[in-house]
Amino acid sequence: MQKDHYSVAIDGPSGAGKSTLAKEVAAKLGITYVDTGAIYRSIGYAAYARGLDPKDEAQIRPLLPELTITMRHGADGLQRMYVNGEDVTDQIRLPQISLYASSVSALPCVRSFLLEMQRDLARTQSVIMDGRDIGTVVLPDADVKIYLTASAAVRAKRRALELSQRGTPRPYEEVLAEINERDHNDMTRAVAPLRRAEDAVLVDTSEIGFDEGLALLLKTIQERLEA
Repeated sequence: MQKDHYSVAIDGPSGAGKSTLAKEVAAKLGITYVDTGAIYRSIGYAAYARGLDPKDEAQIRPLLPELTITMRHGADGLQRMYVNGEDVTDQIRLPQISLYASSVSALPCVRSFLLEMQRDLARTQSVIMDGRDIGTVVLPDADVKIYLTASAAVRAKRRALELSQRGTPRPYEEVLAEINERDHNDMTRAVAPLRRAEDAVLVDTSEIGFDEGLALLLKTIQERLEA
């Protein structure tokens, strides 16, 4: 590709492996990984910490000007999130914050607040960005668009295993119910609902492992950039 920089947009439902795979793809390609879900989770966490209703725009709108959200990449290459200078990287991964993130991300004021922040990151450098509406709204002209998915049952199983490994086990049935609820919220919200962009390559990881998924994403990206 002759461009100075390029952008890769990965969309898909919660738990499909977008963040894990995108991080590794970024490392392999030597480009910047932007975890947009972590940005929304940071706002969700701020709302949770203040006892606000994440679905009430009247409560969330006044919160936004008070927030300074920054991303920093450590020596290990991992992205850490800060809200008003506080490292909230671990807190935003708590199960209850997932639903808060889903709720605040449906609010027009929140999406508008973060839209330019996300676009700015892709204007001057090569990035891989994952979320729910990257290829449809945030970066509609992305050089490569991928819709990464897996069945709800597989995603719930992976999530339950992840929680167990973190020392915060949850019953599979509860995790599956939350996955289904978040899918419904993400796909039916009025603003920028989760959907596959018309020009996005569909990648389903239900039946393949991490290494196979990584190889498939790298192959897809390379082919699209060379097209």
